[in-house]
Amino acid sequence: MSILSMSLVIAAIHLAVPIILPLLGGLISERSGVMNIALEGMMLVGGLTAVVFSFLTGDPWLGLAAAAVSGLISGAALALLTVTLRANQVVASTAINLVGAGLTAALVPIIWGTDGTTPSVAKIPPFVVPGLSELPVVGQLFRELTLVDYGTFVLVVGVWWVLFRTDTGLRLRACGESAESADSAGIDVVRTRFVAVALSGAFAALGGAYLSIVILDAFQAGMTQGRGYLALAALVFGKWRVWPGVAACVVFGLADALALRSQIVAPDIPHDLLLAMPYILALVALATFVGKGTAPAAVGKEFARA
Repeated sequence: MSILSMSLVIAAIHLAVPIILPLLGGLISERSGVMNIALEGMMLVGGLTAVVFSFLTGDPWLGLAAAAVSGLISGAALALLTVTLRANQVVASTAINLVGAGLTAALVPIIWGTDGTTPSVAKIPPFVVPGLSELPVVGQLFRELTLVDYGTFVLVVGVWWVLFRTDTGLRLRACGESAESADSAGIDVVRTRFVAVALSGAFAALGGAYLSIVILDAFQAGMTQGRGYLALAALVFGKWRVWPGVAACVVFGLADALALRSQIVAPDIPHDLLLAMPYILALVALATFVGKGTAPAAVGKEFARA
């Protein structure tokens, strides 16, 4: 079996998307000046919410929508703490992560009476693109991707366009560079930051939902396995820009896919070492290639109108 194939490309996309979505959320939040390291906890909340609503309704699309709403709530909670109450952003984000991990693990046995893993639920099916799915070689790609995958590509372009090609994005970035200057220019910094952090929660929750009702058909405690932190690493590696950050996510997804494929073609390599490949790659990249970071100047700094 060759390690390089179209199935590897598809697997890399499936494993990159749940990193790309929280990356976009983190980018929006931190470009507005609010450090969001709570992506992992928000992903877990979104993953469980998607399964709960898919289980109750039998419709995974309603589960996906409910996950986005749960992310908005998680993001709003972080925004309330950091933007409105001006709590320490690192501490508040850590609290969200702890609550997200603990609450989701505790709710599974309460709701289903099982430990760790929920029953199987309806998942979002692949979307077969007429015509393109019949092409040789690449046709498999258009038979196995879902509408969520295509939607993620659209979101990447949309976030890039809004952040760097519109007045709305300019105002948001101004809040992240100098909140005082933005305020003196008439921008409502508090509202802008609040909305940005809430939206970041929705993006992160969609990443968690992708894991639970697109890749899998169930929720497992701790199933994100650090992907929220990989998204943060991609954000830093990409220097808070969309396309380099997405490229880093694709590299992490490819490393994950290669690790899974290598278990079959190279069974002598230790299993745990293969699973650690994306995280080792993230550490190496951050330690050797990043150089001076170009974080928004006001990120992590609280703002209060005089």
